[in-house]
Amino acid sequence: MQTLQWKKSSYSGDSSNCVEISATLTAIQVRDSKTMGSPHLAFQRCAWVPFISHAASNSRSRQSAEERPSLDS
Repeated sequence: MQTLQWKKSSYSGDSSNCVEISATLTAIQVRDSKTMGSPHLAFQRCAWVPFISHAASNSRSRQSAEERPSLDS
């Protein structure tokens, strides 16, 4: 069995509250750094980029909605 080498998200800084990934030849493994011993997600490599793109676009949509000025004045 292959030993996974986990890497923290660059957005986490020194925080322990983040997402970690481990890339293997066949999959991208994803886990919550707070619960390292619990099960984690595994994405096929061909599904990883669409997943990240979708997650990033949803994040940008929420940010832009939060930054819009309120019409309630």
